Amino acid sequence: MTNTRITDAEVFERRYPVVLREFALRAGSGGRGQHPGGDGVVRDIEFRIPLQVSILSERRVYHPYGLEGGEDGECGLNVWVRKIPKGDVNAEGTTEKDEKKSEDEDVIYVNLGAKNTASMQPGERIIVNTPGGGGWGPIGEESKAIRKDDPKHGWRGGSVHSRQQTAEASA
Repeated sequence: MTNTRITDAEVFERRYPVVLREFALRAGSGGRGQHPGGDGVVRDIEFRIPLQVSILSERRVYHPYGLEGGEDGECGLNVWVRKIPKGDVNAEGTTEKDEKKSEDEDVIYVNLGAKNTASMQPGERIIVNTPGGGGWGPIGEESKAIRKDDPKHGWRGGSVHSRQQTAEASA
């Protein structure tokens, strides 16, 4: 599965032993500008069986840059949500109580970086936050490319319309 492949959640869960807890736009991750950069996405994947996961991604350290006065987009982030026994002081990462886990477990949030491989256990998760795009042009200026479209354009351009135009031109 690659990041550029937008597979339906139902298909993803049927093909792999996972639960897709979240698949949404990463609001605000695109840079501001006359033409704002696009937002990235968030995928929160929970594993149902032990398996090895590898991630190969970019823009986790360097921001997607803006151009001609536009702001940079947000960097991406890959987070491993690990389950640990309650009170384990040897675990590295940020320890927090997850309200969805049992009383005997805590979770830690580990930044996987851009390229990594990890052995996941059932109930552990990876949260993939893709970067947003950089903005273009000065902030606050309205786009000069905005134009009024014909409201009927969407339904006029179909194949029936094309056949009718061809028939009329041939007659």
